[in-house]
Amino acid sequence: MSFPWARQYQPSNGLMRYFDEKLPLPRLVYNAVGAGYPVPRNLGYMWNFGVLAGFFLVVQIVTGIVLAMHYASNAQVAFASTEFIMRDVNWGWMMRYLHANGASFFFIVVYIHIFRGLFYSSYKAPREMIWLLGVVIFLLMMATAFMGYVLPWGQMSFWGAKVITGLFGAIPVVGEPIQVWLLGGYAPDNAALNRFFSLHFLLPFVIAGVVILHIWALHIPGSSNPTGVEVKSESDTVPFHPYYTAKDGFGLGVALLVFCLLTFFSPNLLGHPDNYIEANPLSTPALIVPEWYFYPFYAILRAFTADFFLVPAKLMGVLAMFASILVWFFLPWLDRSPVRSGHYRPLFRKFFWFGLIPCMALLFYLGGAHAEEPYIMLSQIATAYYFLHFLVILPIVSTIERPEPLPTSITAAVLGSDREAAKGEAAEPVAA
Repeated sequence: MSFPWARQYQPSNGLMRYFDEKLPLPRLVYNAVGAGYPVPRNLGYMWNFGVLAGFFLVVQIVTGIVLAMHYASNAQVAFASTEFIMRDVNWGWMMRYLHANGASFFFIVVYIHIFRGLFYSSYKAPREMIWLLGVVIFLLMMATAFMGYVLPWGQMSFWGAKVITGLFGAIPVVGEPIQVWLLGGYAPDNAALNRFFSLHFLLPFVIAGVVILHIWALHIPGSSNPTGVEVKSESDTVPFHPYYTAKDGFGLGVALLVFCLLTFFSPNLLGHPDNYIEANPLSTPALIVPEWYFYPFYAILRAFTADFFLVPAKLMGVLAMFASILVWFFLPWLDRSPVRSGHYRPLFRKFFWFGLIPCMALLFYLGGAHAEEPYIMLSQIATAYYFLHFLVILPIVSTIERPEPLPTSITAAVLGSDREAAKGEAAEPVAA
């Protein structure tokens, strides 16, 4: 977004003026994340998680490149090469633990980022494209994480690949050919490992490209904020640097502390112990589960246990699992409320905190539970509510609720009344 009061980049010396003329990269950085990018002055720590997601993407790419130098994508030696990395490669154990736990932290910060967007309706105009690109990033993350889960070639890797790719077999007519094409055969083996390794290495760079588009789309309308009120004057904004670089730096420090505690003191906490057993096609684990960040969608998949008219239960589960994410693409048009922030939408706020959040927490738990009662029944109830929330409750609530009065400006929300805000702005130069 072009702000007339935004600071303009002024090269400090001849060398920087030369670069600015020939390749204006410093100007681009200055306008994107520097003092030349005005940001709403009321962004809290819930706005830290986009930066954290970018950081953990870089961690995944760097550690992944190092691991790829030592990994062998061959079913005969894949498990042994993973153990070789852990035991014999200098700092290989650290690279692998950083990579494995980095994936979990990547999903943690992205989930928080998504639910912040849901509460503050960050998908509403004029930021629809930012939201849509974010959903694309999430889908690419899921594909990348699934393929990476297969590479260690442990028991859960093999059987997870067999179960998940087997879902495509539920699609009528074309399902089985797609499954064979994905695996390069009728069961996970060398061909599947090679394909998954190649795509797992490639997709993070595709994600990075979409992230650039995501940030680009963000800079057109500018950042959202907790009030949902658009920027109206210079007093509503502060430069991104140094204010938000300091805030984001503090948040990054806290996240790194937790990340290092997990990586160095409990590195296998979020993993599955069966993946330290080499893949055995003749021995089925007692409980086949994906990584924890897939649990909600796995619970939705398993919630369908009976055929629906002529549609098989397995196909219904597959369709529901994909629909549970694809429904996010339609949120900008399902939510018709003129107010963005959940802070000013009392009825929406109740359904969000006491409906959607407990529902997702329950799906996270049920996705890792055994496929037996009462977990199946609870999965069916949670799945039904999940779709009702987005397809029925949200459109109705957005139509009938009476929002609370919005502040007249971001400055008024921060400093009080407009008169007090004006006094505060006038006093700043004197205090300086």
